[in-house]
Amino acid sequence: MSSRLLSAPGLWSPWHMAALNLVWPAHCAACDSPLDANLAQSRFCHDCSASLSPITSPFCAICCEPFTGAIADDFTCPNCMGQPQHYAFAVAAFMSRGPIRAAIHHFKYGRRIALRLPLASLLLNALNDPRIAARKDWILVPVPLHPRRLREREFNQSAELANSLSSLSGLPVVNALRRLRYTSTQAALRREDRLLNLKSAFDLRWRAARHTTGRPILLIDDVLTTGSTANACAAILKHKGAAQTVAVLTVARG
Repeated sequence: MSSRLLSAPGLWSPWHMAALNLVWPAHCAACDSPLDANLAQSRFCHDCSASLSPITSPFCAICCEPFTGAIADDFTCPNCMGQPQHYAFAVAAFMSRGPIRAAIHHFKYGRRIALRLPLASLLLNALNDPRIAARKDWILVPVPLHPRRLREREFNQSAELANSLSSLSGLPVVNALRRLRYTSTQAALRREDRLLNLKSAFDLRWRAARHTTGRPILLIDDVLTTGSTANACAAILKHKGAAQTVAVLTVARG
């Protein structure tokens, strides 16, 4: 089955999932243990489900990094304070550790594209954040891959998540961004090096501004770590795409 077919919006409906499980019985997205019928839709076994680390208050109002302690009011963490932020806020469903980290790794590097639906379901739950739920006219914009990286990976994990979330939520997807430079992997870089690595790395696609002008945008990615990629993309969407506001929605917070 080609990656183009697998990326078609709406492919993994409950009917398709049921048929798929008859041919390839469902396994846990994290530890790969077989799942019974009651857990097949969630794609996490009991042990892995119990090990998930959902992000709960208190957390930074901008980058979503959680903090311990009795913090009753909204606050901005030291990393975001005084830094130029082009996105208004970020929302992530879970911390990138344990089962969530493993599932994203299987999806992104193991080419287990069927995991896009359960991971997108976690994004669907994150839409309940009051700052997002307050309006219904969001458009989804995935973080782009460079064409060379896309050939290497065979699919863009952010686009797969955005298309799946669109099928679940009804929000439209606009592939408004393109990546100009092939950059080294961000995961191994320090914060300062990430910023330099992404300089002039993104641009707006031709005629994309007609879809983004005056609109609120949810930038979709798998993991938010330092926020440098999200900030670079948000800058293009705000300044070239004339977006009204940009928020970031990811499965996990690194």
